[in-house]
This record gives sequence, structure tokens and C-alpha cells, in this order.
Amino acid sequence: MTALNKSIEPGDSPDLTEERASGTFDTNAMAAVIYGSDKFAQRRREISEAISKIPELADSAPLPFLDRFGKVTEGSRKLSVILENIDKLIDPSSYEEGLHLYTEVMGMEGHPLALHEVMFIPALIAQASDEQQVKWLGRARRREIIGCYAQTEMGHGSNLRALETTATYSPETQEFILHSPTITSLKWWPGALGKSANWAVVVANLIIRDKNYGPHPFMVQLRDEDSHEPLPGITVGDIGPKMAFNGGDNGFLGFRNYRIPREYLLNRHAKVEADGRYVKPPHAKINHSAMIRVRSHMATGQGALLAHALVIAVRYSAVRRQGYLEDKSREVKVLDYQTQQHRLFPSIARAYAFIFCGFETIRLYDQLLIDVQNGNTSGMADLHALTSGLKSVVTYQTGEGIEQARMACGGHGYSMASYISEIYGVAIGGCTYEGENMVMLLQLGRYLVKSIEMIQNGKSRELGPMVAYLAENESEIDLNLGPNEYLKVFEYAARNQTWRATEKFQKLRNSGMSNEKAWNQASVELTRASRLHTRLYIMSTFINHVGSIVDQKVKGVLIDLLNVHVTYEVMDIGIYVQGLLSSNQMDLIRNQLYVSLETIRPNAVSLVDSFQISDMQLRSVLGRRDGNVYENLFKWAKSSPLNKTDVLPSVTQYLKPMMEKSKL
Repeated sequence: MTALNKSIEPGDSPDLTEERASGTFDTNAMAAVIYGSDKFAQRRREISEAISKIPELADSAPLPFLDRFGKVTEGSRKLSVILENIDKLIDPSSYEEGLHLYTEVMGMEGHPLALHEVMFIPALIAQASDEQQVKWLGRARRREIIGCYAQTEMGHGSNLRALETTATYSPETQEFILHSPTITSLKWWPGALGKSANWAVVVANLIIRDKNYGPHPFMVQLRDEDSHEPLPGITVGDIGPKMAFNGGDNGFLGFRNYRIPREYLLNRHAKVEADGRYVKPPHAKINHSAMIRVRSHMATGQGALLAHALVIAVRYSAVRRQGYLEDKSREVKVLDYQTQQHRLFPSIARAYAFIFCGFETIRLYDQLLIDVQNGNTSGMADLHALTSGLKSVVTYQTGEGIEQARMACGGHGYSMASYISEIYGVAIGGCTYEGENMVMLLQLGRYLVKSIEMIQNGKSRELGPMVAYLAENESEIDLNLGPNEYLKVFEYAARNQTWRATEKFQKLRNSGMSNEKAWNQASVELTRASRLHTRLYIMSTFINHVGSIVDQKVKGVLIDLLNVHVTYEVMDIGIYVQGLLSSNQMDLIRNQLYVSLETIRPNAVSLVDSFQISDMQLRSVLGRRDGNVYENLFKWAKSSPLNKTDVLPSVTQYLKPMMEKSKL
């Protein structure tokens, strides 16, 4: 009989083999659900297999033992090998295949093309005209040029209207003059800007005859394509070490009256004619499409990062033994403790939920692009609000889940051998890049307040489908009827909090307080409403996606995982449902959660194996596929550069003289 878990191989840890044998579903079938199709899940496995046959693509040393210079050099070395072999590895036109290739080979510590594929090229696709795409897009896809996306400044990030970089149009020369007027106007943080990119999409305030038309995207050459030296008028460099992602060269960029042709304004939506006449875009926030795209993909990306940490923690919890339960002859797997299950299993559910939610959000974004091309921008505000909330909630909960995974690994989780600290450092950056989380929640809050005001003004029928529940009345809850009843609980919580926050804001404003001060005084309550609204959306998409699964064994375990999710999430918002659920109902939910944890237990390892993250990509001793942790942990430690000699120069130079002096 063929094993349902496709990860079982000879020589594996008996504990992990036992776990995999207990799985009730085919992990390849689950991978097809996770990655959107059986075809792409299979391609991922084929690409990983092809990569494993090219030894030059392997890390030359464990990445934690390399300094920044070594990591940047290693990334560039492997990129050159990838490009020599790319036609053997992937379809170069496939974004998804390319993303898997780079993630597998380069890891998550950054590399010179990290932002080229996910920000620079999509910005050209979304914002460059057809003529401009002919000029630049092919070159970018062929990697003849390396690009980045330069928007954030040292002094301003989320507040786009306060960006200081200017692009002043000169009708006489038909050029834009880019200038950084202050130290805080330096572009700061763009990935690959520091030492790698020679072009950038730069966001700057468009100035025509002293009138500021706000932020617009410009295509800007930064470095000579032959020498790679910065061009005159350009100040560019690396911003220094970071919490993680230190193989990436995040950079700074300044302009000194730097001139570019008029045609370098990306003009799919807004244009400047030769005489300086401005042709405005069809929607005020059309230039936000690049940000919306990134935020649309962040749910799946963050779900994948959380999955990395959970693969490590769950596998290690299945081979780590500590203490006793009923059988006193052998220590128990720590995964058998309810506390460990409660710490990890809800995060497994969230990882799946984020990925499924991401599918739906990306679908909405793709539809928005089609609508905008046809002149319909009505969905822009809705998706901007939704992705703002998603970006905030998903990044925060991902960071929370990864840190729980690290602590679930005990002391060894603190070692870089676990690699969880690097995963955490990369993931937690999502709380601030592409918009600081509190600012994002308040952007969604404005959308929710406007929705309540529409209801108050008798315009409930004009509400979008995502906020229609705000106008509904409370209904009776029967928790025995399944996940949709828990959805009603979340609707109650989100609806009540949104009304409460809006009414507080309105009361303060009506008392004579300025609009800005009233907003600030109500902001904490508004962020709470935004979180609940977003978590409601995540739960709803999770329920809908599970309902669409055809494979019954896969669907069965996903229903079990969904039960963990809905019970845990409702327990987590208990304070918001006190007026709806009795103490007996809350006790019922709590007990259902504990039962759901037990139900998931036999499939825990198979659920994380289904992400099919290779050892090369995982880079974790604790999370090794074969479970042979301890001998490899010792091997990893011995490879430390400090162990190349028994006596360090620092001991000879400083410690020995100190000890000898102390003997006198």
C-alpha cells in the first residue's frame, strides 16, 4: 500500500516515520490545494529535484556563519549560477516558478533580484504605458537591467502625501528635474537599491509651474550600465545591517537636480504633455496599484513564512521527548502535551487560512486590473481598504505565531541552527514595510466609518459585499451547526465594535472637537474594529475555500483544521461577544477547541509536510525532513568558524595575559 504521506524515506527518525504513517490524507493532494493546482505543486517538486542536481546552487557554508559581505557575495554567486541554468530549471516567463526557484536557492536572507521580480517588474506592468513596456519591460525580464521600487523616505513612509522628493517639469527642455531637498527626503529602505540596482521606479511629487500634483512614479536610471558607477547627480548606497535579510542591500538614494526625459514618467494612467498640461488618472489612487498588489500577495507570503516556522516546530516536537504521561518507561513526545498543541495547532490553521485568503485577495486584485483597464475604478477603494487591514493583521499574527514556534522548540529554538530567528526577522519586517500596521488599520477604519455613515444616511443598499453585515440585525446563534455559526459570532463582534468606534468618533466631533483630534481620540477603538473586520474576512474565506475542496480526505482534515480555527479565534475575542454568548456557550467553545486539538494530533506532521518545503529551503537542523536532529546539530556546531582552532587569537592576546597577571 502506498503511504499517504509522501515524505517517508529509509533512514528517517522512527518518531517521524510513526507520525507520517498516522496521516489520513495524501500530502501531495494537500499540496495541490495549498499551491492552487496539482500541476503547480508537481512543478515545485520537479524544480526542487532539478536544483538538487546542481551542486553549485547549494550554500557554500551555513548562512548563519557568514558575515554581511559573505552573504551578499554568496547571493550574487548563486544568482549567476541560476541564470546559467535557468532554462533547465523553470519556465522563465512564470512568476510562480521563478519565485519558488529563488526561494529554494537563495533562501530568505535577500539577494540582488529580491525586489526586481516582486516590485520593479509588477510596477512596470501596472503603471508603464504599452510603449514604455516595449522599451523597458523586456529588458527587465531578461535581467539586462536590475531594478527596485523607491518610494519610502527616511522621514516618511506610510504618509505618501508628505513625501519630499520632487520631480519638477521643465517645458523648455521637456525634462523632469528630480531633487531631494532635505536629509529626510532621501529614499531609504528600498531593497536591492544599495549596491545592485541600476534602475528604479522612483515615487516623487510631480511639480508643474509651482503646482504639486502629488506622488507619481518615474523610471530612473541610477548607475551606468557598463561601469555600474552612480551617475552624476545620484547619491546611492547601503543603509547598513538589519534585524534580518542581511543578504539584501537595502539602500538610500538622493538626487541633486537630476534630469530625466519627459517620457520617463510612467504614464499608463497620468500624463504630462510637452507644454506641461497635466492629464489626470481616472481614479485618485490609481498610482497605489503597486502597493495594493504587494499587499494582496502578502497574505500568501506571510502564510508561507509562518509555515516554514511550523514545519520546524512541529517536526522537532515529534522527535523531542521530555517527561512522562501514562507510560513511565519512555519519555513522551512534546507534541503530545496539550499545551504544545494549543501553542502550535491554531497557528497551523492560520497559515492555511492566510494562504487561502491570499488566493481570494489576489483574484480580487487581478479583477481590479481588468476593471481599471476598462475604465471601471469602483473597486479601488474597497480593495485598498481590505488589503490595508489584511496587511496589518496577517503580519502581526504571523510574527506572533513564528515566535510561539521558536519557544515551542525550547532552548534549541534560540540557536540559529533552528533558523527560526531568521524567519521571524524577515516576517516581522512586514509589520512596517508597505505601510506601518497602525496606519494601515486606521486606513481601513476610515472605510468602515464611511460605511456606517452610509447606513445612517439610509444608503445600506449601496454598501459593498464585504461590509453589508454592518447593516444586519443580530441573529440567534446555534454553535452546534458548524463554522458558519462561528462566523455569525465574529460578525456580531465586528459590527458592534465598528458601530461603537464610529459613534465615539462622531460624538467627539459633534462636541466641537476638530475632526483630526476626534479621530485621534477614537483611534484605538477604530483599530480594534479594523482587526475584527479583517479577521472576519479571513475566517469567511477559509470557510468558503474548504467548502470548495473536492478530495474528501483532504477536505475532512481541513474541516478539522477549520474547527480549530473558528473555536480558537472566537475564544480569542471573548471580550467582544459577552453580550451575545453565555458563559455556558463559551465553555462549550473552549471544550470544542480542546477536542479539535486532539482530532488534529495524528495529522499534525502530515499537515506541515504538505507545504513540501525542502531541507535546502528550510535551512534548519531542527526541522530536517528525516528528523535526525541531534547528530546533525553537533555537526552544525562543529562547523562554526570559531572551532577552526582550539585557541582563539583573542585568548592569546587578551585572556591569557589577564589570567597570568592575576596569578602574580
